[in-house]
Parts: sequence; structure tokens; C-alpha cells
Amino acid sequence: MHRSAGLLMALMLTSPAHAAGGRAHEHGVVRVDVAVQGDSFTVNLDAPLDSLLGFERAPRNDKERQAVDEVLARLRSGAGLFDADAAAQCTLGKAEVSAPVLEAGAAAMGGHADIDAGYELRCAQPAQLRTLDLGLFEAFRRIQRIDVQVAGARGQVKATLKRPARSVRLVR
Repeated sequence: MHRSAGLLMALMLTSPAHAAGGRAHEHGVVRVDVAVQGDSFTVNLDAPLDSLLGFERAPRNDKERQAVDEVLARLRSGAGLFDADAAAQCTLGKAEVSAPVLEAGAAAMGGHADIDAGYELRCAQPAQLRTLDLGLFEAFRRIQRIDVQVAGARGQVKATLKRPARSVRLVR
């Protein structure tokens, strides 16, 4: 297991929501977990589909299918969603997005549906890595709050971001 993935797993396992048996599903609220290790960091985004799309089911018409395509493309590109300090020269190496209810041929699901996205970034100048700028409020207008947890070699930090805040300190 990659070290930053191990840190992320430790962060998730020690979170109160996980300890209580799962993450709370709250519309308008997304969760971001960040693990910093050496010259790289990982970001995991967990969001109710309603917070990104306005619905939590398979799309029913062309307008909804277009909205799904746009959200998935935005998440898969990662562009502008998670920007580290420019001096750190970080680049996105990998992005994975999972939203089973949106997959072609998905069976109807009752209740709530989430989308999970994971990102791996590598930095050419890791000593310059201090903050992470989240562009989620601008990308997805339905988001009202971002709960962030950061784990690094020197500990953990929790932050709650509300508009217009968008930056979180990274633990190195």
C-alpha cells in the first residue's frame, strides 16, 4: 500500500463518522480527506449526488444526462478542484470517480446516493506545499459546507469551510 494511501485510510478510520458506522449523508455538505506524504498527496471526495447534481438517481431526460456528463467530466479532470501552492509545482497523476447509480444500466436505487472521487498529486517542490485551495464551491453551486480532514507526518487537522472560504492548511 502506498504510504499516503495508508495515511488516508488511518484518517478515515479514526473519523467520528466512520466510528459511528458510516458517513452521514447530508445534502449540501461534502467531505474531503487529504493525506500528505513526502512529495505527494491524495485527496478523497465524498459527496451526496444532490450536492453536485440536484438529484440522486439515474438521469431521466437529456437535460439531466447532460448535467451528469458535465459533473463527471469536471470531477475526472480535477481541474481547479484541488490546487496546491503554485511554488510546490504539483500535478495530478490519477483521478478516479465512482457513482454507481449514474452508470449506464444501473438499477434504480432507493434512498440516497453518493459520488466518490479520489485524486493522487505529486509535487516537484514538496517543501513549498503549505495549503490546498478547494475550488468546489465555484464548481458546484449546491455545496454549502466542506468538511476537511488532513493527515500528514506531523498529525491531523480538521477544518470546516463555508463560502467564501476555500483554503486549508496542509500538515507536513
